Amino acid sequence: MKKQNKRHTKRVRNLAVICFLCALTMVFSSYAWFIGMQTVTVSSFDINIASTDGLYLSMDGQDWYYNLDARNTTAYEGNTNTWATSGLVPMSSIGEMDATSSTMKLYEKASLTTTPGGYRLLASRVKNYTKNASDKYEESKGYVAFDLFIKNVSGNEYYTTNNILNEEDIYLTYNSSVKVSSTGGIAGTGIENSVRVAFAQIGRVEGNTNNIEGYGVDNITAITCSNVAADTNQVQVTGICRDAQIWEPNDKAHVTNAINWYDTSCKTRKANGTNLTLPASYNNDSHCGAVANGTAVSTYAIAKEIAIADYVDVYDGEDYNGYTADVTSTSDYVTERDLKTNGSEYDYSGFTLVDYPYFTDTDKNKYETARPTFMKLAPNSITKLRVYIYIEGQDIDNYDFASLGRQISVQFGFTKERYNESDPSLQYNGPVVPTIGEDGVITGA
Repeated sequence: MKKQNKRHTKRVRNLAVICFLCALTMVFSSYAWFIGMQTVTVSSFDINIASTDGLYLSMDGQDWYYNLDARNTTAYEGNTNTWATSGLVPMSSIGEMDATSSTMKLYEKASLTTTPGGYRLLASRVKNYTKNASDKYEESKGYVAFDLFIKNVSGNEYYTTNNILNEEDIYLTYNSSVKVSSTGGIAGTGIENSVRVAFAQIGRVEGNTNNIEGYGVDNITAITCSNVAADTNQVQVTGICRDAQIWEPNDKAHVTNAINWYDTSCKTRKANGTNLTLPASYNNDSHCGAVANGTAVSTYAIAKEIAIADYVDVYDGEDYNGYTADVTSTSDYVTERDLKTNGSEYDYSGFTLVDYPYFTDTDKNKYETARPTFMKLAPNSITKLRVYIYIEGQDIDNYDFASLGRQISVQFGFTKERYNESDPSLQYNGPVVPTIGEDGVITGA
């Protein structure tokens, strides 16, 4: 019995972090991507985050917890957190970071006009790259964004270089989910299927920075994408600024209403149908690629501002209307982008939409050695993480009537444990690893 208890304790201590957004409730009062201003008001917003041994969490960079309510825990002075109190507007992003502002690039609808086979899309970049009166880069409205500081106490060595080979694997917990709220939500519209949660690592410092005499908390909260060499007033800052990891929950779920909307409005687009306003650019007797519940389909997310001359239809892409002249793969996009070494903006033709490979629920639910890493964290470090929650406008499930779903709840968690007691091959019959439910209660301890 004593041996079994020691084994149980070891498993608990190895569980690096469990982090939940509990009862994240969003009330949709207008429309989705296609029509109107897509205003989504927020009623209640409870965000509870918890961890066990191995990682500590903070909203201000100096007070560290195993458990915290992100919305109601004091954040550091001068933060640019935004909680969408004036409403959510569907966005689109491939998780690309702006190294100057240390914010994620997001795009929103500038205009949408019906075409003979869908809708012509114009998009502008969300202005979260401009400074406010306090000379800080400020997030815009229409989505959730907040800073979360994660202290990883494993190991004693701090690696100053930004190299993922020095970092530890972190996995998304199996019970992470986005669903219609059980209190006030209306099932069947599918709005929960177009939610995205992005995790952007900005930068990090050594894990004991709080305890170094002569250095203030500003050394942590002021972390940006830029490297900063240690001197008399500043600790070593390792800029990270890698593309955000974006989670797509419910990737195989498509409600009948969304499928019917798509089947009715989408027509295949001819390879030479450059001018999307002309009926001759579409095959009016041909339906677009099939979308079925239980099958995942691509999201062709927006990678840059879309102007009139780009002639982009919201259904462009191999999985939908078959038109690919304005679509590229993520690998090709990143390869071309990384050739730009001077940090300037770029604008290539054919790089408007990107077939983006989200981390999906299908990935999350894999077992054992097939279970993929969600992100990586360096040992003995404090990492500044920027969390974004938004509605992906380019998701096929984001149709006009999806907004009637009214309320959704979001919860997610992280762990260092690749294996789970429910993995089939393990045949584990010992104590259950503790988990935290939506009510914040720990079970299995």
